[in-house]
Amino acid sequence: MSTSAVSVPYVEPWLRGTHADVPAVGRAVLHALELALDDLSKWTMGLTDAEVYAQPLGLTSVAFHLRHIARSVDRILSYAEGNQLTAEQLTALKAEQAGSETLTELLAEIEASLSNAAERVRVLATPDFDTFRGVGRKQLPTSMDSCGGSYTAACGPGGDHGEGSAGAAAVGGADSIGIFTEK
Repeated sequence: MSTSAVSVPYVEPWLRGTHADVPAVGRAVLHALELALDDLSKWTMGLTDAEVYAQPLGLTSVAFHLRHIARSVDRILSYAEGNQLTAEQLTALKAEQAGSETLTELLAEIEASLSNAAERVRVLATPDFDTFRGVGRKQLPTSMDSCGGSYTAACGPGGDHGEGSAGAAAVGGADSIGIFTEK
């Protein structure tokens, strides 16, 4: 009789049958949030705090990308909600380059941010997607259904902000591991 653990194959969030109560576009964004967290957890697993702050070849650190993901999702969803950035959000933006959090603390910030984002997405999933949503002080035009619009840019289908940042964190992590393990 074997006592070895059975490996359960990974199933991507959009194939898990979750969030059936949310309209399709909102559901896709919720799945993208879950996928981002899954990917970040996977690709940073085993990194030391020194590796998280390393800047191999002058690249930005994994720590920066993790902070940026957590905080930019909040900013982008503020625009989707029709709001301007608060003083606190602007302060957090300026602080993304510096910090001394551990990997565990950075991932906890992302998890809290994405959990908050999921609640906000559930609210946003019901309005008219053609409603004007101005971005930034200049109120650059976008709508929730436009490619790269505030709603999808956070991390949803057609948007690339979350996907690009998660990828950069993963690549930075892989680069850090390579730099630290090369002989």
